[in-house]
Amino acid sequence: MKKFFFTLTFALLSFSWAGYSQNECSNDKILATLDEYIQQVKQGWEIPGMAVSVIKDGEMVFSKGYGVKEMGKDVAVESSSIFQIGSVSKSFTAAVMASVVDEGLVSWDDTVKNILPDFRWGDEYVENNMQVKDLMTHKTGIGGQVGTYIPNVGYDRDDVYKMMGLIKPKYQFRHTYAYNNITFIIAEKVIEKVTGKTWEENIRTRIFEPLGMTSSSVNGYGSDVENGFVDAGDRACVPHEFYYVPDKMHVAPLYGDERALWWETVIGPAGSVNSTVEDMAKYAQFHLDLGKVGEKQVISERQMKYLHKGQTIVSQSDDYIRLYGHCWFVEQNDRYRLLFHTGTTWGFTAICAFVPELDLGLVVLCNSEVPSDPRYAIMRKTIDLYLGDGVERDYNAEYLASWWESERKDQAEKEKNKKPVEVIPAPNPKALVGHYHKGPLFGCAEVELEDGKLYIKVGKKGWKRELTHVNGLEYSFRSDGYAFPVTFTMDEKGKKAVKLEVDFHNGDGNNFGPWEREHDHH
Repeated sequence: MKKFFFTLTFALLSFSWAGYSQNECSNDKILATLDEYIQQVKQGWEIPGMAVSVIKDGEMVFSKGYGVKEMGKDVAVESSSIFQIGSVSKSFTAAVMASVVDEGLVSWDDTVKNILPDFRWGDEYVENNMQVKDLMTHKTGIGGQVGTYIPNVGYDRDDVYKMMGLIKPKYQFRHTYAYNNITFIIAEKVIEKVTGKTWEENIRTRIFEPLGMTSSSVNGYGSDVENGFVDAGDRACVPHEFYYVPDKMHVAPLYGDERALWWETVIGPAGSVNSTVEDMAKYAQFHLDLGKVGEKQVISERQMKYLHKGQTIVSQSDDYIRLYGHCWFVEQNDRYRLLFHTGTTWGFTAICAFVPELDLGLVVLCNSEVPSDPRYAIMRKTIDLYLGDGVERDYNAEYLASWWESERKDQAEKEKNKKPVEVIPAPNPKALVGHYHKGPLFGCAEVELEDGKLYIKVGKKGWKRELTHVNGLEYSFRSDGYAFPVTFTMDEKGKKAVKLEVDFHNGDGNNFGPWEREHDHH
């Protein structure tokens, strides 16, 4: 009997060690395949630099940088290099709100108006009935990305918050998914009101510190808070623009004002976290562990499950259904359940994803504003490799071919539909010079003439931007990385401009009307 027991024990140990070696060997093979695949993706999409981390069964099994921090410079990206993670930041704001709910300081069902009496919305019923749970699920009724570009002109969070009362809803409340950034400013105001601390401080104390995300930061408000991305110095990657030009990809670094750092700061609760793939792996693990870090339950399991629960149908087909939860896309397809969120800022793109059933997490950060395709390709390939069900698809080749076809087709359509434009000369620049006003929310716009060039000053920051003539009374100016069309209206005699309107790219009649010329003083 003893002999049999010893033999059985030895056999079990042998089996155990053989299984361990096999798993280790299998994991090495998966990661070698993945490493090669990432390099193909990088090359195919001409991405200057990127970093990827993978967590499996509670451990970070892969963390690596690829390429360079800046085109034309030989400084390699490392797994400790800092990127902007864009809209993945939204899930941080949602997690903070869940933490605040845990403390009993707020409820998801609380009415916003009861917390923030000064809250205004472009629909009275919605203004009185919007709840905390409505703020971060993109179905408030306003159009996709309406209001997003207001900060680029030089307005701050308080300005955008007050301007929401002027925005006309496009859809019925709680009916239609329309992705938007500015409602996260309302969420930020709620968090600050009930905690008595800034959103930035809440992110730091409720997420970064408990998770050990020591390399992560936000672009802060006020002198007492670090300006995360700028302060990261040499560790930060340089952003790169990306777009199609006939038959090639245009990729170039962005500097100075073109990086839109003010926009990122104002839109902070929706997009201003800066991080590394190493830190973000900890964040993905935090979600896989349903709010637990080590032995400590940082956010309750109940609230974490609520964050991961789909609230709105985004899209569906015969193969999958994709919902949006509290800042996570929740996809159930015919092979697995996936939670993920992408992020895009000026010159940076990101994805953070996890598959609970596989105990698998993934982070991809790029210093190029490429489409979501390369990130999706790496994500899908990683899942396939670990799922091991024999599916072998080259997502990157498929997505790349589709992108080229689509861009070439769009270009051909543009050429085909191009119509001759009647060139109308610019008015006398002196006729446009003056002070224009549009109430207390928007303040003044000033048009000045210096050394033969027209400049416009608009927004709280008082930035002075050069006006470029487009055609007739149409001009444009660039501010904080974005181009804004401006249209002047002349008086009846055509001698002097009486109005100017800035197109905030809001659509749906939401450009808030013109600035009107103030009477000249003599």
